[in-house]
Amino acid sequence: MIPTYNVEKDAEAYAQKFVQDLPDGSTERIGKARQYTSKYLDSMSSEVIFSIPLLKDFTYNELKGQNLALGLDLKGGLSVVLQVNMKDLVHEMSGTTKDPTFLEALDKANVALKSSQSDFVTLFVDEFGKIANGKKLARTFIGRNSKIRDEITADASDGDVARILRDKTKGVVNLTFNRLKQRIDKLGVSQPNVTLDAARDIILVELPGVDNAERAKNFLQASAQLEFWDVYNMNEPGVAASFQQADQILKNKFAASDEVVIRYDTTYTYTRDTSGNVVDSVQQINELGPDPLANQGPLLSVLRLNPAIQTATVGVANKNQRAIIDSLLSYDEVKSLFKPDGKFLWAADPNVDPTTRLPTSDYQLYYIKKAPGGGEKPKMEGDVVTSASQSPDPLTGQVQVTLGMNSKGVAAWAQMTTEAAAANNRQIAIALDNEVVSAPTVNGPITQGRTAISGNFTIAEATDLASILEVGKLPAKVDIVQSNTVGPSLGKQNIERSFKSLMFGLLVVLLFMVAYYGGGGLVSIIALIANMFFIFGALASIGTVMTIPGFAGIVLTIGMAVDANVIIFERIREELRSGKSMLASVQDGFKNSYSAIIDANVTTILVAIVLAYFGLGPIKGFAVVLIIGVLSSLFTAVLLGKLMIDYWTQSKGNNISFWTGWSKSVFANLNIDWIGKRKIAYAISGTIIVLGLASIFTRGFDLGVDFTGGYSYNVQFEENADVSAQTIREALTAPFGGEPVVKSVDVANTYQIVTSYMMDADDDASEQVMAKLHEGVNSLVGGGLSLADFQNTDNVDLTHITSTSKVGPTIADDIANDSLYAGIFALLAIFLYILIRFNKWQFSLGAVAALFHDSLIVLGLFSIFWGRIPGLALEIDQVFIGALLTVIGYSINDTVVVFDRIREYLGIYTNKSTDEVLNMAINSTFSRTIVTSLTTLFVVLILFLFGGGNIKGFAFAMIVGVLVGTYSSIFVATPIVRDFSNELRGRRKEETKKHFSKAIEDA
Repeated sequence: MIPTYNVEKDAEAYAQKFVQDLPDGSTERIGKARQYTSKYLDSMSSEVIFSIPLLKDFTYNELKGQNLALGLDLKGGLSVVLQVNMKDLVHEMSGTTKDPTFLEALDKANVALKSSQSDFVTLFVDEFGKIANGKKLARTFIGRNSKIRDEITADASDGDVARILRDKTKGVVNLTFNRLKQRIDKLGVSQPNVTLDAARDIILVELPGVDNAERAKNFLQASAQLEFWDVYNMNEPGVAASFQQADQILKNKFAASDEVVIRYDTTYTYTRDTSGNVVDSVQQINELGPDPLANQGPLLSVLRLNPAIQTATVGVANKNQRAIIDSLLSYDEVKSLFKPDGKFLWAADPNVDPTTRLPTSDYQLYYIKKAPGGGEKPKMEGDVVTSASQSPDPLTGQVQVTLGMNSKGVAAWAQMTTEAAAANNRQIAIALDNEVVSAPTVNGPITQGRTAISGNFTIAEATDLASILEVGKLPAKVDIVQSNTVGPSLGKQNIERSFKSLMFGLLVVLLFMVAYYGGGGLVSIIALIANMFFIFGALASIGTVMTIPGFAGIVLTIGMAVDANVIIFERIREELRSGKSMLASVQDGFKNSYSAIIDANVTTILVAIVLAYFGLGPIKGFAVVLIIGVLSSLFTAVLLGKLMIDYWTQSKGNNISFWTGWSKSVFANLNIDWIGKRKIAYAISGTIIVLGLASIFTRGFDLGVDFTGGYSYNVQFEENADVSAQTIREALTAPFGGEPVVKSVDVANTYQIVTSYMMDADDDASEQVMAKLHEGVNSLVGGGLSLADFQNTDNVDLTHITSTSKVGPTIADDIANDSLYAGIFALLAIFLYILIRFNKWQFSLGAVAALFHDSLIVLGLFSIFWGRIPGLALEIDQVFIGALLTVIGYSINDTVVVFDRIREYLGIYTNKSTDEVLNMAINSTFSRTIVTSLTTLFVVLILFLFGGGNIKGFAFAMIVGVLVGTYSSIFVATPIVRDFSNELRGRRKEETKKHFSKAIEDA
């Protein structure tokens, strides 16, 4: 890691030489610095930067690939959750049927998917069955255009069709996942993370270090459906006349009514006011302007026909008019005027002004020609492309994408260009995702199977397009249901804070262990340092991405790693106090500790496994870190620790201390009647829980965007900006059409803004929401803040976005349900484990009751204190759920140690009463409970004080959890076992009767 870090520092220094004259913080300087940094690293990619003599030389790329990858919150970048659009996929498999029952079932299933845990195919088949009136689903899928007609018979049941659809869609999801991985490999991102959650048809993509989030999103979502079309020119017989006739028909149609219904995404009803202008019931529609019925009809008033008849462009229209023109051309009486094999497509890019060379707002409309007998298909598709690369046009210097084709493509392209050249040098339209990106004129046959796509491409756009085309189009459309963008400056700040937390937490624990355990503490220090090496090595080797929650897991592991040492050392201290020799105390201390250590750590691992299964992204990473940390801690504390102590005491014949002067008698000979005070504890716990429940049912929670869905932005305002949460709310209410949630973040002049604006839009509306956010923020800072500067996450001198997040309603519902399932399964797993280990359901009941107690108190305090502690965002989000489950794991860890001692003492002290045995067990483990709680509390408190704002809620939950978990092990779990155990009560009665009889005999 150090050699690669040194190379990267050299790369940054190299880049700064070329940008010294540019303004600090400017977009140009940042962009050029990254360009030169990347260039330097590319030149070093195959250079040897580290060598192990006589073994191996390592290049920069080899070492970089083995480094521990940093997540977005530590490095900056983009994370998205992509969901395959199952509605479009199933519709495509049907051959894009127009059956209204089928389409209605698709729509209803898509709505149900947002709040259901069932898969889309199941929902679709159920909805179809409700409205089909006995019609079988197989009838649709045996149609001529069906993609799966060969696998379905006419008599197949709906269940059979569902099974086939499910198998087919799963295959498409897997193929989409693999194609995306291939694309990302070409994107050139260092250490990307791409994972598939097959159960939910979602793909998680993490791209650390990406500086252009929108470009990356487009790169991931582009379906890359490349098509080559013949075209109709304006001089074709009947083309121009068809437009004129259509305009007249529409004019007459609308003249017969005072209402003009424009049919597109949203249905609008237009009426004419007394002045003859077209208006709707709310506002003036400027797109249509004056009443189109006065002169031209509604079509030609918005579409300007192309006077150049020898061209594939039939007309030009303003950007805002395109949806209206599509609507007008969709009327059946209009479509019948045009050629049955014709189809209209818009240009992908606007026209360019020939004088200024700047884009205008006008777009060209093309009239393309479908392949004979091919339905909606073109003559050629992108599946014939074998290679693609960007290069400048040798004549114009314009950036273009050059394509190479396979043998099938060579033949088809030769035939297509031959026919076009013979037809007076006709154009061929090259379309990408149903938009024409290029329409070259063919001057002669092209027989080598190579062509070029030219357009208004930047180098980056052409490079992306070439990469996408070379990999191939995605087999299914993917939608972004969750996204998160973190700026590199925020990432750098987070990693500094996280590293400080890790170092301070480690230092405090090490000092405490030496101060309390003396020589034994030194052993625990060596074991703990070795533990850190093992954890980081394991995480790097399995490719885990380190995030802030992951760092929290390591910090927490530091606190919990000493638990095994503490259990062993406390047991050795007990043996020494009983008069045993050092060697005997060490041997018995280790032997008698194994049961408690195993039980404590297995329960923690069970909770972590549940977290890993149900969590997404950072939470899954946190769980993996926790699992590795617990396993590594067991190895270092039990095996490595014993080896070191045995070497020092047996091989060297030396003594080793397990206490210091002040700690020798701490908690020794403790004799407190804990069980006798249980009713007081019940009253205290009951009061806190009732207050918490009252707050939960009245105030509720500060639900984060993970559970509500919506767009979330962290905006850092200029240092001298006079803003507050209230002024931001007021400025954004009008643009968003409602008041957003605005909260202060612990970083100076930084606010989190959450809105549900346009969350119900069918397509990703991130750009529109960002534009509205910029509009409101710009008004607050006096205007003059460009959208580009506002979105520049490195622009520290101006008001700017530091991070963004989007959670769609579907994924928000999944997160909420998964969180509930995670809690239920964690409690169930613990209940069963305790039942198996202790063979009494009463122990399981006591443990689970204590966990419910701890969870209710943590939830209640989050409800009571949210919004009442300045700078502390007590959100209920994925990170909080991770904290709550960690509290459960920590609490049960503590509880099973007490239970283990109870089980041991019940077999030893048969002549004592049950309450005496329970009190003895608690008293004898009290020192271990306090020491473990203190070490964990030390590191969590440091995490709370020094960690980033987005981890403070986690740390607060853990602080409460450690305190409450320690309390509940003593005052809830054990008393409940005592009060609900008939066996223990029976045993107590027998003992009382025996003592009473003996007293009578003595008397």
